[in-house]
Amino acid sequence: MWQTILAHVQRTLRPHPHFRLAIGMSVLLLLAGNLTWAGDLTKADIERRFSHPYQVQDKLADLPAWPITSALEQHAGPVAYVFESIDLAPLPGFEGSPMNFLVSIDRKGNFIGVELLKQREPVFTFRDLGGKGDSLLREFIAQYAGRNIRQPFLISTGPTSNRTGQPRNHDGVAMLDGISKATTSVRIINQSVLDAAGKVARAKLGFAARNETGRAAQVRPDVYDAVSFDDMLKNGMVGHLRISNAQVEHIFAGTEGADVDERARTHPDEAFADLYIAYLNAPTIGRAILGNAQYQAVMKRNFNQHHLWWIASAGRYPIITDDFTPGAPVPRLAMSQGGTFLELRDQDYEPAVASAPPRLNASRLFGVNATSGMDPGRPLTLHLKITRAKGSVMPTLVSREVMLRYAPPASLFAYPPEPTPEWLLAWKARWIDLAVLSCALALLAMVLARPRRVALDASRLRRFRLGFLGFTLVYIGWYAQGQLSVIQLTGAIKTLHAGLSLASYRCDPISLLLIAFTLITFAVWGRGTFCGWLCPFGALQEFVDLLARRLRIPRWRIPLHIARRMEWARYLVLGILVGAALLLPSQAETLNEIEPFKTAFTLGLERTWPYLAYTLAVLAAGAFYYKFFCRFVCPLGAAMSLGGRLRRFDWIPRRKECGQPCQRCTSACKYDAIESNGAVRYDNCFQCLDCVGIYHDRQRCVPIMLFEKKGKRLERKVEHAALR
Repeated sequence: MWQTILAHVQRTLRPHPHFRLAIGMSVLLLLAGNLTWAGDLTKADIERRFSHPYQVQDKLADLPAWPITSALEQHAGPVAYVFESIDLAPLPGFEGSPMNFLVSIDRKGNFIGVELLKQREPVFTFRDLGGKGDSLLREFIAQYAGRNIRQPFLISTGPTSNRTGQPRNHDGVAMLDGISKATTSVRIINQSVLDAAGKVARAKLGFAARNETGRAAQVRPDVYDAVSFDDMLKNGMVGHLRISNAQVEHIFAGTEGADVDERARTHPDEAFADLYIAYLNAPTIGRAILGNAQYQAVMKRNFNQHHLWWIASAGRYPIITDDFTPGAPVPRLAMSQGGTFLELRDQDYEPAVASAPPRLNASRLFGVNATSGMDPGRPLTLHLKITRAKGSVMPTLVSREVMLRYAPPASLFAYPPEPTPEWLLAWKARWIDLAVLSCALALLAMVLARPRRVALDASRLRRFRLGFLGFTLVYIGWYAQGQLSVIQLTGAIKTLHAGLSLASYRCDPISLLLIAFTLITFAVWGRGTFCGWLCPFGALQEFVDLLARRLRIPRWRIPLHIARRMEWARYLVLGILVGAALLLPSQAETLNEIEPFKTAFTLGLERTWPYLAYTLAVLAAGAFYYKFFCRFVCPLGAAMSLGGRLRRFDWIPRRKECGQPCQRCTSACKYDAIESNGAVRYDNCFQCLDCVGIYHDRQRCVPIMLFEKKGKRLERKVEHAALR
């Protein structure tokens, strides 16, 4: 199978010597590249940003972050963490390189600040967005200060802006003002900052990241049913774990702690430990266990809004030891959720339990800080540590643990909706644009599938083509910002070469829909579907040519054999851009400006004069020579031509008289895509459908006119070899 596919690829590509040279250079550059992304700041760099009383500690070995301590709280541990986003969340941007930000969060998960270190996004150069591209990016990231990692973050794309005002919050949601014409890049920035901060929060602050768990479930205070303790055991309101002596022996088997408990050997079925746990904040559970009066008193005492737990034990192994200090953590107990351990602390309160099993040897109230990020509506695990000692003088200690998994009934909680992923927010925000574009693509597909209906009448074809190109220019290009670019190709190569995911491309739904449609059309019609119908800059050149013809500007004529050689320049440009993107990323940003798409559409001509002059020069060249840029320079067109070689059908009809001797279509083709022998050169075809209309038109097709005059029947030629 693979041999067949490889043979087909070799047959379809058939590269020209100049093209082989360009591809060879690109391959060498790809092999030579060893692309890695990592932060490069040192401890001294961080110290310049944090002055007294703050002290920067050495970078952690297990996490690329610098702890920040305070001379005012010498025994409090780190009060903040500082880290580079590229070390923790190297999400590739539109250009393919991750942006890098210096992020600082305090021990409660609040953002202290976000500082721009490095970025290569095309839209955020200092000269773009009216000369404020870089400053607008800095204003955007300044909005994170004071927000908390546990908050849901939403990016507003409305016309109002609040970048220089106070941070806005709505119903606990952090609202960030976006940047017009940079919506995709802004979403990638937000995801990078939150992902990086979330990883530090999980590892060092003891709570789960916002973007992984969403907002925690809330207790429903209006839900209360009188239940017995036995009923709570059955319905899961009270978690229970019984472990026998034999089970404990089993978990210590093969260790130094095996066979040291005489009673365990003689009474294997006896309960070693009976462990109970219940979440008291839920009124049904809390009132059933504590009684109404004590429940009210406990909740009034809980002014810090801790998550409160009743944990009790029976059997030989109590949860607390004789030297236990009330109000401190309990060495034998630990609690975790989602792989993150929570700080479970005794509340210095031994409740008078109204409903509980008899013979308890310990019954205590425990609390988990409200800022821990714990979600009481999700399953959690209570760990009971069991330690055995072998020997009497210098005993060998061996520890094992048993786990009780506990999840209160969902009916006791109100569950907020899961946070919507950034990419899905982008798709929802643009559903109207996606619907309009989908209808346009469906219409185009129907026309190309049955081109005769539109192409037979020259005036009808002209009206349809100009109307669709007007839609491409205005709606896809300027309004929807859907101009595809070679930057997306080189960016994808850089991202994959670095071993990263292309998931960030999902944040640009318009481009993604166009890319998907174009990839499908490669196999059916070739490169011409995009270049001839869906490229906004190609459409702009079409209208420039129409204006030039109205103004009677003379059209240049380049000898065909010279033009054929000049066409290979676009492949050379493509190879240089791919290689430069990997080895010379800073210079590649400038080299990518060979495409005037950014100036013409992304920034709407709001650029400094050199870029405007270049764009106008390219358009002027198109006024003198039809689609000059597309045919001789465009690297995206070169990539489209390569993709077009996947075409499986010679869909443009030909007759044996085409080119032998009839030259009607050859002379009419403005793209020089039809050879003198009548064969179609699909690499050059932009699918204008003129030749399709001529082929079926009895008033324009010379062979039809002649043969009808002579009364002979025509046959469609199927053996013509189409040129790639």
